[in-house]
Amino acid sequence: MNPITFTDSAKIHLLSMLAKQKNGVGFRLSLKKTGCSGSQYVPEIIESVKENDLHFMAGDLPVYVDRNSLSFLDGLLIDFVEDKTMGLKQKRLVYINPHEKNRCGCGESFTTE
Repeated sequence: MNPITFTDSAKIHLLSMLAKQKNGVGFRLSLKKTGCSGSQYVPEIIESVKENDLHFMAGDLPVYVDRNSLSFLDGLLIDFVEDKTMGLKQKRLVYINPHEKNRCGCGESFTTE
């Protein structure tokens, strides 16, 4: 079983982003320490694989996860949503993480168990 699950809309969006990047090889997710709560998701379309990355496929989408972040990402669901706030469309990835315990007020960072 893959450590991360993607909704169909997230896979379609990420495959579209991957197709737009000339030398893209896949989608990579890691965490970095930042913000007022502790960690932040770092999603990226990558052109090369890092040595420490775990690789799996989500349908046709090649996915790479930083092994050091894996324990905090296992069970994560990634969705792609379009919000319409005050007439403006805002498209974004949404992370639903069973390990997430608190999120800062600005939504930039979160804490885990």
